[in-house]
Amino acid sequence: MRQREEWIPKTKLGRMVIRGEVKSMSQALRTGLPLREPEIVNILLPDLDDEVLDVNMVQRMTDSGRRINFSITVVVGNGDGYVGLGRIRGREVGPAIRKAIENAKLNIIEVKRGCGSWECGCLRPHTLPFKVVGKSGSVEVTLKPAPRGVGLAVGDIAKSVVRLCGIEDVWGFARGHTKSTLNYARATLDALRKSMDRKVMEEQMRTLHIISGPVNPFEVDLSPPSEPELPDSEVPEAVDEQGEAKEGEAEEGEKSGDNEEVEREEKVDEEKVDEENADEEKAEETGKEEEREGGEGKK
Repeated sequence: MRQREEWIPKTKLGRMVIRGEVKSMSQALRTGLPLREPEIVNILLPDLDDEVLDVNMVQRMTDSGRRINFSITVVVGNGDGYVGLGRIRGREVGPAIRKAIENAKLNIIEVKRGCGSWECGCLRPHTLPFKVVGKSGSVEVTLKPAPRGVGLAVGDIAKSVVRLCGIEDVWGFARGHTKSTLNYARATLDALRKSMDRKVMEEQMRTLHIISGPVNPFEVDLSPPSEPELPDSEVPEAVDEQGEAKEGEAEEGEKSGDNEEVEREEKVDEEKVDEENADEEKAEETGKEEEREGGEGKK
């Protein structure tokens, strides 16, 4: 399983999960977008359990010899309203099981639960709210609500599927070639899917205590943390103070620049005056020396 930090979503639904627009599996399924990445299920349903239903070895003869493949059937669920079924073929058992688990995550569905048995009035979502029928191939599975204490009165394959979706009590009947593990599991999953297709009135929802999905919804928020916003009354003052401070600094910088230029000009003028005075003094000294030399020559 890749870490969440390394996962880069490639589908629209994956990008919505990363941005925090979709925070639960129920919201993801209601968007109507296809579920193409198992990392979405890993994030929204981190507590999934899995069970291998069937490992079937398939052999075939080719010109190069006998080739052996394995067909793996896996069911996954969180025990609280979500279940999925996957089947993959591979040359090795281990990698095929891992791929089958990822495939089952992509086929995950939501299940309605309630207290639909007339013999029970506990008002807990421990069984189905009404009778459902599913079919796959020649196998037809019928699931009926049962009172508390009955348990899972269904076949072994159907029991694994029903248990992982969170149903505790149910009566079940199956017809057809139930030795076919894949069709039996698919028929059971189809019956559970039918529970979401049936429309239920609000009064029935309250009477039978029907819930769709988990009892305690689990939400994940991956959106980046937003910066704290200041109150509206304080924002203009802070902006004004900063603006005034910047203007004051600019004026001080201009004044200091002007003062430096004036000081430089004054220094240049003083140097010129000093040079002129020095030249005049030299000229006077040379004149006096010439006069002295002229007087000595006359003598």
